[in-house]
Amino acid sequence: MMIALGFLASASVRVANELGAGNARGAKFATLVVTLTSMSLGCVLWVLFIVFRKQMAYIFTNDEQVREAVINLSILLAFSVRLNSVQPVLSGVAIGAGWQSKVAYVNITCYYVIGIPLGLVLGYVLERGVKGIWIGMLCGTGAQTMVLAFMTYRTDWNKQQAWWRLKMSEKVGAMKEMLDSTGLGVAREKASIMEGEVAGGQCIHCLKVISWAND
Repeated sequence: MMIALGFLASASVRVANELGAGNARGAKFATLVVTLTSMSLGCVLWVLFIVFRKQMAYIFTNDEQVREAVINLSILLAFSVRLNSVQPVLSGVAIGAGWQSKVAYVNITCYYVIGIPLGLVLGYVLERGVKGIWIGMLCGTGAQTMVLAFMTYRTDWNKQQAWWRLKMSEKVGAMKEMLDSTGLGVAREKASIMEGEVAGGQCIHCLKVISWAND
């Protein structure tokens, strides 16, 4: 899971940088590479947990009841690792693409509308215990993964790059107005240069204007 969270951070940064640089193809390629890499690692761990599920129990305890519980839950653990090798990466891609609000809605819906209620029903109403709760949460994670995968698959990266350029131009305009109000004429001129760089598709951050203003 921690490996996948690392991929989440790297995916969000790389996709955002590529889109900010006007490189839609690079953003798509970065998405493909990081997703396949994390999926490959997840597949390896998935196989290891399934094949060595009985031996794995001996690592943690000598108690036979605990061993049996670990063996019974190891299949669910394997599928949990499998799903969680993809879902965080897709979340990182979505964050890098500027879909933070959409990701929040997907997370809330999948966990609080699907995962938790289903887990409570399976675990307590149908008396499946821990296994039922875990199955419910896995269903929520699976639904989240499918929604994010569909969003990513349907993305027109050229349009997404154009949207990013528009947002950057709006931020530069707001920064220029703020500089005008403070009387920083030189910084405003440099902001105009920056605006031209944004229009040219270069990866420029609005915070550069602040550093220029302090020169």
